[in-house]
Amino acid sequence: MNISVIIPTHNRARLLERALQSVLGQAKPAREIIVVDDGSDDGTAEIMRARLPQIHCIWQRTRGVANARNRGIEAASGDWLAFLDSDDEWLPRKLASQEEMLAANPQCKICHTDEIWIRNGKRVNAMKKHAKAGGFIFERCLPLCVVSPSSALIHRSVFDEVGLFNENLPAGEDYDLWLRICARFPVLYVDRPLIIKYGGHADQLSHRYPAMDRFRIIALENILQQNLPPQYYRAALNMLITKIDIYLQGAIKRDKQEEITKYQEKQRYYLSVREDSCHAASVEVI
Repeated sequence: MNISVIIPTHNRARLLERALQSVLGQAKPAREIIVVDDGSDDGTAEIMRARLPQIHCIWQRTRGVANARNRGIEAASGDWLAFLDSDDEWLPRKLASQEEMLAANPQCKICHTDEIWIRNGKRVNAMKKHAKAGGFIFERCLPLCVVSPSSALIHRSVFDEVGLFNENLPAGEDYDLWLRICARFPVLYVDRPLIIKYGGHADQLSHRYPAMDRFRIIALENILQQNLPPQYYRAALNMLITKIDIYLQGAIKRDKQEEITKYQEKQRYYLSVREDSCHAASVEVI
């Protein structure tokens, strides 16, 4: 397989080298590794030139992780694209295991794996809601993102069909992408932990952008504009109404009047859509 690895990074020089060494240490090496440096000012570029000169590094002014991943996709030469967040790490047989799974299922275009979670230096068990699965998993993707970018291996043609990462979302761009992908494609799942996800550090997007459901609401509104099967449409609409209610209760608790008005209007609109339609329909984003 012709695999390009894409690693977006921003001010993670200390962690980036660990991520890169895990890619270089793969039992089945990738064809190319692309680091997209999204405006780092912590010496990332100097470290890359001094210690890892063989890695293709693209520098750009800070535009966000979605843009950085898209820049990597555009620059990649591989038919298959693997993503790795710069604070995560692959285990040595990650790519080899996915290649074997895809070779046995040549009709499939997406493969992800189980993962190990490390939080503040300690291994933690994932909650049931984070459980991974394969097949047609659109409805499992609705509550929250259940596919880690760091575990995904995707054929380039998938992006030709569903589009790239949504650069209008400062966070939740992976949730948005997986809704679009899983609405159309089944995914393969390697039921072994082949990546290590590290959390708890202050620069994670979930720390920088509280109330992540506001981005999921945008993604759900967008997916309802797609030509979804009726079952998927109903499930996405119900989840959107649930997410709006959760976000609205938070706005009320914090007395954010402008947000309260905005999301009460959304709530009334989508409740009326659900009441008026028992089948897939086109809705207007408000």
